[in-house]
Amino acid sequence: MIRQFERVFERQGAGFVGNVTIGEDVSLDALREAYDAVVLAAGLSADRTLGIAGEDLQGVHRAGQLTRALYEHPDAAPLPELGSRVVIMGNGNVAIDILRLLAKTPEELAGSDLGAAPSDWLTRSGIEEIEIVGRSPASAAKFDPVMIKELVKLEGINIRVLGADRSDDPEAAKKLAALEAINGHGCGARRITFRFGLTPIELSGPDDHLKEARFLDGKGNTVILPCSAFITAIGFGAEVGLPRDLLIGEAVDREAGVLAPGLYATGWFRRGPQGTIPDNRADAQRLASHILADFEGAAALPEKPGRQAFPDWAGAVGYHGWKRIDVAEISNAPENRCRAKIASRDAMLALALQKEEVSQ
Repeated sequence: MIRQFERVFERQGAGFVGNVTIGEDVSLDALREAYDAVVLAAGLSADRTLGIAGEDLQGVHRAGQLTRALYEHPDAAPLPELGSRVVIMGNGNVAIDILRLLAKTPEELAGSDLGAAPSDWLTRSGIEEIEIVGRSPASAAKFDPVMIKELVKLEGINIRVLGADRSDDPEAAKKLAALEAINGHGCGARRITFRFGLTPIELSGPDDHLKEARFLDGKGNTVILPCSAFITAIGFGAEVGLPRDLLIGEAVDREAGVLAPGLYATGWFRRGPQGTIPDNRADAQRLASHILADFEGAAALPEKPGRQAFPDWAGAVGYHGWKRIDVAEISNAPENRCRAKIASRDAMLALALQKEEVSQ
């Protein structure tokens, strides 16, 4: 993925401007005034909440927050203690990604880009059981069947699948077949359980510490799962600064990604939090063709200033600055790791802004 971005930014006419936040450093309106076309491809990174009692208990975590901490995002909170029994709420690819990280052995983490501190945290986590719980039946789960099948590659685990339904739908059948293939796999000490059709109703515990999660099944029965940690992976929304709901709601052509003349959207920002990298790539290719068609044969437009409209972006990071960070992280990688991430924003900026030049 990084190599693909490098190839783009090393072409003449393509530029990178980082460390700029829409809504803080620049408004969306100002960008539209400076450029002929603006594409919103920022994804969705704000964790959705369940809206049930107990979400503020110690031991309740959100997938986005946890993954940012694991990959040492400079704004992330410290990694929490998870305890021995973890419930992951969600049946999408994000939930499976969290599961795979928590279930890996130290040897399986070798060669990854996880830093020493997150790797040590995972090694000493003491997790004995991980439950993956979804509201929907198994046939309607959002995960990629390939990701499910790959769980059998994990060492030291045993997997069980409870409550999977049946379906004649071809796409649903692929998911059900993947679950059937992993059910009963392994005899390791760390148990992984998939549960379906459970709606969360309450998280509770003494002294503001999580102890159990309560659910309702499809028949209205209460199901109680003891847990030391509860991780929500139930989707994402837009961060403050980009009013996605308003922009999408007033879109000229939502399916094509046309929000307004000269304003476009693609990926999760257009569709919502579903789909994989190949889906987003195809989405982007369609939108690029649409933008080219919009401008081909159009009447000559007044020249717009582009990047030159924002001379006060003194802290903006260009491609060469980003590259300095990348090179430093790779060159400082410890044994069995592909890089050593710089977790301090100040340290990254000090490195990136050395004689920085931002173009485009």
